[in-house]
Amino acid sequence: MIRLFVGLGNPGTEYEDTRHNAGFWWIDTLARKLGTSLQVERNYYGLVARVNTAPGAAGPIWLLQPMTYMNLSGKSVAALARFFKIAPEEILAIHDELDLLPGEMKFKQGGGNGGHNGLKDMQAQLGSANFWRLRLGIGHPGHKAEVANYVLRKPPLAERQAVEDCIAKSLDAVDLLLKGEMDKALTKIHAKPPRPKPPKPPKPAEAAELGVTLKAADGALETSPLASAESGPAQDHKPSP
Repeated sequence: MIRLFVGLGNPGTEYEDTRHNAGFWWIDTLARKLGTSLQVERNYYGLVARVNTAPGAAGPIWLLQPMTYMNLSGKSVAALARFFKIAPEEILAIHDELDLLPGEMKFKQGGGNGGHNGLKDMQAQLGSANFWRLRLGIGHPGHKAEVANYVLRKPPLAERQAVEDCIAKSLDAVDLLLKGEMDKALTKIHAKPPRPKPPKPPKPAEAAELGVTLKAADGALETSPLASAESGPAQDHKPSP
């Protein structure tokens, strides 16, 4: 089960709407859903909310936004996790992901850091990579040299909305995460929207009525000199001398 939700990002108003702060967006949305707010906790180097009665949780849970800047995220996470005896497998890190397009997300446990500095420091400070990750796609600029500037810029409105849609969908799995039903949470997060159903064929009475209508329309076309293929172009008729 998840006891600590960590959104990765950078502090300060100049960064709050940038792609690298997608994890902060997720935590802000969860806090609103749970009716709580994050407060400065200097002992944990971040903004923290403790929720004692989250639906489905067996005990209190914590929401965390490290205020250490991305490269030192683990300093904040490890401080809180050690104090409350939260194991790495009870932690979910939510972060931006270059290798996924906006509107895509992946949920997994463990693995590498993919060059993400926030994940890299979490692994170093926790001494384990066994925490869970929710990767929110932000797309890739196409060239490695452009990555730093890309993640620290605001996305276009359509891309921001695509990320927000992923956030809303993944929050529907929070109760499963709190219960420890990780397989069900994974299935829910990765589920694709159902395909639209094909239109139903018309009922016999509707089909018969449609046939009469089409037949009447065909008859009207056949008697119209403007639509008849055999009538040829209209000709001028001069009066007899």
